[in-house]
Amino acid sequence: MGSDSVHGVDRRRLLGWGGMSAVGVVAAGARPVSARTGRAARPAVDSAAAPPDTRPGGAYDRYVAKLAAEDRFSGVVLLSHRGRTVLSRSYGMADKEKGVRNHEGVAFNLSSAGKPFGAVAILQLAQRGKLRLSDTVGTHLSGFAEEIAEKVTIHHLLSGTSGLDTPEEDLQRVFQSRDEVREFYERWARQARPVSAPGTPTDHAGAEVAIPALIVEAVTGMTYWDYVEEHVFRRCGMTGTAFYTRPQWLTDKHIAHSYMRQADGSRVDAVRNLDKGSPDPYQLGKNPGRNFIDPPGDGGFATAPDLVRFAHALSDGTVLDRPYAELLTGAKAPLPPQGGGLAGRTAPADASFAAYMMPVSLVGGRWVKGRAGVNPGTVASWNIYPDIGWVGVVLGNQDDIPFQEIIEQEMRAVLG
Repeated sequence: MGSDSVHGVDRRRLLGWGGMSAVGVVAAGARPVSARTGRAARPAVDSAAAPPDTRPGGAYDRYVAKLAAEDRFSGVVLLSHRGRTVLSRSYGMADKEKGVRNHEGVAFNLSSAGKPFGAVAILQLAQRGKLRLSDTVGTHLSGFAEEIAEKVTIHHLLSGTSGLDTPEEDLQRVFQSRDEVREFYERWARQARPVSAPGTPTDHAGAEVAIPALIVEAVTGMTYWDYVEEHVFRRCGMTGTAFYTRPQWLTDKHIAHSYMRQADGSRVDAVRNLDKGSPDPYQLGKNPGRNFIDPPGDGGFATAPDLVRFAHALSDGTVLDRPYAELLTGAKAPLPPQGGGLAGRTAPADASFAAYMMPVSLVGGRWVKGRAGVNPGTVASWNIYPDIGWVGVVLGNQDDIPFQEIIEQEMRAVLG
């Protein structure tokens, strides 16, 4: 499953439920960024109404531009206020071999930033009366050990309190089809074992992602990927977002390639070099291109504007009725202090909580709700600031991006 680790920071803390993510994007119809210069589209919002640090030429803009000039950022950042673009920047190359530059229409690998899509799928089914959050695993799936089938509920899985652990993944395996990926991760999920009582916070066990995806399939009769694409992405108008396969990643100029740092200091294109892996000790040997398609419940690819559409669809009833949307992001269990996912930083959260497949935090007395993900050569973050109408997105496609620091700078710009 996707990792939330970040080069040069405490990866396990970012991976955990206290890790802060980022959401955001440009509203539908926003003009694309100049891919060559990083120039922003003309703001669609009155810049005088936006905090100075969020505006073109402001502190956040200058900070990201400096990173790009130092070869420490390749990707897209977007800030949107009440559906209108304030800042939009693109830097670097989506595909160096073909000379394709990053721009707003390019989809980036989400890694764990795509996990909330699975929670939305479950809540849609609950909203329709197809399941209950109090249902145990055995209500919908057979073949699990009794202590899982009869005691672990959907709520436990979504809130990260299942008490389960999952074996390590086979990071060296190169998958060749959707069916092979699905069958492997179904077997992998069934190898989960209880390590503590249900209701106990866990270390983000992979089974908590894989089992809800299996439940979606059992209830709907569709593959997880097909259900989410039809009932989440299409409903939200996310036209550039999908669970793309490796052949599509190789050939579609609208998908950013992931550039992994190697031990000798060079960067390689992950999807064109399946024999190469990350030297990072927290994801040693991993290469996201080896999966033919991202595992059910995880990942996918999204453009920045599509993530903003998703953020607004959560609030306007498009994808979930309001009570269920509030249930998705509502605080469930308190998390240990982690600086709002910015461990050791200067903008700590007042308090952080587990929600459904995402952390939510109070920062400066305001809610920040979103999700982050990291794979070798990939960073992705979307944050919703519901109290003040902002959405922020960070999508990157190379290693060595100071991910936590960018998120901190985004929050500082938005919240002041």
